Amino acid sequence: MGQDKALLPIGGVPLLRLVCDRAIALCNLVYVVTPWQERYQHVLPTGCQFVREISIVDEPNAPIIGFAQGLVQAQTDWVLLLACDLPRLQVEVLQQWASQLDKVSEDAIAFLPRHAKGWEPLCGFYRRDCLPGLTDFISQGGRSFQRWLEQHFVQEVSASDRQMQMLFNCNTPADVASLESKVISKGDGLAIP
Repeated sequence: MGQDKALLPIGGVPLLRLVCDRAIALCNLVYVVTPWQERYQHVLPTGCQFVREISIVDEPNAPIIGFAQGLVQAQTDWVLLLACDLPRLQVEVLQQWASQLDKVSEDAIAFLPRHAKGWEPLCGFYRRDCLPGLTDFISQGGRSFQRWLEQHFVQEVSASDRQMQMLFNCNTPADVASLESKVISKGDGLAIP
């Protein structure tokens, strides 16, 4: 991307803020896990707290490591994990998924959507008690969400094709330009199709 994705504006609002606003609509407390708290302080809405991600020496940050560090702070049985680059998140869909958590098998460590390439690990629910197994996986050198999830029972979220569209993430300047043109054409700034 050539710049920090979390700060990319979509409809004039940084991606991180879009995701946090949607998370706050669902959760009592939202943690933002990052090694760069100062970079994002001005972006976060009230109700968000930082967890300082600590990098492992000589390794680039991996999302799974940040998740484990954030999960330590969790006080609820279920934790919603969201990546910072999901501008199409829909609160109603996430609420619908959350309403199904009491029906998730006791054996499942997570409740996640699945697509052709595998699990969507950065937009779904995890049991807080998955932390010991996650910590063991990381301590043995594991860095892939997909490989970790393959070792456990994960219950699939039943999601329609339309709901799966909200999992679109911004990975290229063309993705951002496409979103911006849709926001401009709709004229509403934040309702991103």
